[in-house]
Amino acid sequence: MSFETLGLSQPVLQALALKEYSVATPIQARAIPILLQGRDLLGIAQTGTGKTAAFMLPSIDRLTASKKRPLPRNCRMLVLAPTRELASQIADSAREYARFARMSVATVFGGTSLGKNRRDLDRGVDILVATPGRLIDLIEQGALDLRSVEILVLDEADQMLDLGFIHALKQIVRLLPAKRQTLFFSATMPKTIRELADRFLTDPVEVAVTPAASTVERVDQYVSFVTQPEKPALLTIMLRVGFGPKGSMDRVLVFSRTKHGADRIVRQLGQAGIAAGAIHGNKSQPQRERALADFKAGKVPILVATDIAARGIDVTGVSHVVNFDLPNVAEQYVHRIGRTARAGAAGVAIAFCADDERPYLRDIEKLTKQKPIPVPLPEGFIAEAARLKAARPAETVREREERPRGHRPAPRHRARPSHPHSPPRSQRAKRRASR
Repeated sequence: MSFETLGLSQPVLQALALKEYSVATPIQARAIPILLQGRDLLGIAQTGTGKTAAFMLPSIDRLTASKKRPLPRNCRMLVLAPTRELASQIADSAREYARFARMSVATVFGGTSLGKNRRDLDRGVDILVATPGRLIDLIEQGALDLRSVEILVLDEADQMLDLGFIHALKQIVRLLPAKRQTLFFSATMPKTIRELADRFLTDPVEVAVTPAASTVERVDQYVSFVTQPEKPALLTIMLRVGFGPKGSMDRVLVFSRTKHGADRIVRQLGQAGIAAGAIHGNKSQPQRERALADFKAGKVPILVATDIAARGIDVTGVSHVVNFDLPNVAEQYVHRIGRTARAGAAGVAIAFCADDERPYLRDIEKLTKQKPIPVPLPEGFIAEAARLKAARPAETVREREERPRGHRPAPRHRARPSHPHSPPRSQRAKRRASR
């Protein structure tokens, strides 16, 4: 279905033409007419299906039609997102879609200057995209008032609950006007989201264009059974020789379960002469933005991430997703592999499964009703694993990272035994201190 048939205004259609968007995705085709009517909506769709445009395009039209101006320290549309990266991406899309509608867009999230956030809000903004924590900080400081909000959007609502934002969401909703349009968008629909929707939405229309836990159909899924210490060797060989029907691994997203694990993978790849970047919660906001920008631009073809990047990050051309560690929550697997096969392209997902991760794999197969294709270990794997094992330092990376600043490891030589008639060391230390 073309966007021209959905009832959108000319300024929005101009912005879409500039981006060379002409045909609406299923979630857009079904949601846009409903939202133009002002109805509340509960939208369920996989990542990469165009949810941002599905709620942003009709919202821009409704804000334009109301002909209101934002009051100082107020916003007219509030979009809540679980992560900084997703908030930034939504704001970028909003600016592009509202280019000819002359609407102001601002973002507030952790890792940025509170002073700048306050200045951005002083005059008021039409569209505000925020993470819950920073939004509450600004409200408590008197920098933001939510009484003028006309449209509320919760994007990736299930991940916000997973990250513990439930109390923050309830606090925010209490500050909003009762008369508003509320939209929930999510890739999955657990019971908690259903309960939250029943509480916040008024007579909503439910739009579900795919099963709640289905994987992207164009993703070829594989699994390789390997021990945990041997995973770096397997990843190194794959990146060198390629994997999958296409072979070459042009742009690869590697998922680690932990922050320390992500940094360790980057270092191990660096030792093998393979450049990679990392993105996780311990990185500063500028570091995260730089790593993501380099990955999008193709300057660094490999990005190692925790589940902070498992959904909502729109990176075109990801050829492969590597689950270096299987997620312990099966739904995260769906979001991870949804980073590839976007915008009509094909994609490959490969999971490295250690013995202790087999229960995770069974949960994933049960949820998705699909079984990844087992693949054997590549040629030269044993030699590469032995080489990496020999090169591994005696002190692990995590021990080195967690060592207090200025600390030096104890010497490995044996301590000289004390004289049998010497007083205990604690007494000798007291004597020296009293001198």
